[in-house]
Amino acid sequence: MTLMKKQVVKNSLGIILGAFIYAVAINDFLIPHQIGEGGVTGLTALGYYALAIPPALTNFVLNGILIIIGIRFLDKITIGYSVWAVFWISIFLKLPRLIHYHTTQTLIPTIIGGVLMGIAMAIIIDCQGTIAGSTILAKIVNRYLGIPTGSAMLFFDLIVAIPSGFIIGFQNMLLTIIELYLSAVILNQLLARFGAKRAVTIISEQYAQIAATLSKEYHQGITVIEAKGYYSQNQRPMLYVICTAKQLATIVPTISQIDAQALVVVDEVRSVQAEQLQRLL
Repeated sequence: MTLMKKQVVKNSLGIILGAFIYAVAINDFLIPHQIGEGGVTGLTALGYYALAIPPALTNFVLNGILIIIGIRFLDKITIGYSVWAVFWISIFLKLPRLIHYHTTQTLIPTIIGGVLMGIAMAIIIDCQGTIAGSTILAKIVNRYLGIPTGSAMLFFDLIVAIPSGFIIGFQNMLLTIIELYLSAVILNQLLARFGAKRAVTIISEQYAQIAATLSKEYHQGITVIEAKGYYSQNQRPMLYVICTAKQLATIVPTISQIDAQALVVVDEVRSVQAEQLQRLL
């Protein structure tokens, strides 16, 4: 199996998992407690509360319309995976409830639902898809304006969530806003993990030995930056290393063993190849 085919299989299975978690959040936590949602999902819930329209039907029809709109602005791969996601979400929404949980403490299902929605959307988006609806609009805004996907989704979702108070009541409308905020925060945090690396700047008189050791033992790429101390006016090259958090845990002790007086500066950065730059937004 080629690398491309493996990636397609991985993304397809990941989207199915995300769709399942998404449907569980709606069927088992939000709808049973009359907590709304935003975007198409919010309209789906309102259609169920007010007119008893099956959520799967509303989800499929409205998302289909928005996918057609997305074709103009998003790449074919994203649209293809989005269709796949909408298909499986519609399937899972038709399944019976898996978790027969009900409580009068509606803040509990609000929090659980928001967390699950954020996780589900992060999985689907990380697999290059969307859940259509407001996610399509958010991806368009993200691509052209650079606004984080979760934040853009929250904006579009609130447009539906706030008026929903007339149907689900003021209290449930407030719970809906809390749930949307939680899912947006979690989505942004999880997506921010893509390309997360550590940038290590090393200033040491033993820079040559440190560079040689890191290169030999860890096969780590190292950049030597020519620098000069302002006070001493001495030339002292700096080492610049991009690594993962796991690699950092072994690199720092190695530096300390070679030169205990070395100055080591660690920054959190996000680093990918140029072809994946769009995913850093």
